[in-house]
Amino acid sequence: MIKHAECCDEQCVHKNLVDKVLAELPDEDALYDLAELFKVFGDSTRVRILIALFEAELCVCDISEALGMTQSAVSHQLQILRTNKLVKSRREGKQIYYSLADEHVVTIIAQGLSHILE
Repeated sequence: MIKHAECCDEQCVHKNLVDKVLAELPDEDALYDLAELFKVFGDSTRVRILIALFEAELCVCDISEALGMTQSAVSHQLQILRTNKLVKSRREGKQIYYSLADEHVVTIIAQGLSHILE
């Protein structure tokens, strides 16, 4: 049986609260972009890569070895993560190393892990 969320017993709109929410609500483009970002986190393979990069800066060879994936599969997922500005890369000689893009991504990963491990 599906349990539905509880509703108010009587209709009563708190206009001051609704107005406050509407004043702070981001525009539709920003909300769409946020939903797209969460879609990226919705793939367990990409999350595994992000968790690996949370621990250390790694090249594709390192990631594929650590996660038991082909280099081609890792490269494909890294491209999606780069497009969504979640990882960055740097070249050192013939190697390209990947890391989390910035402290925002580090925070998202850390807080996500903390939340699920509570």
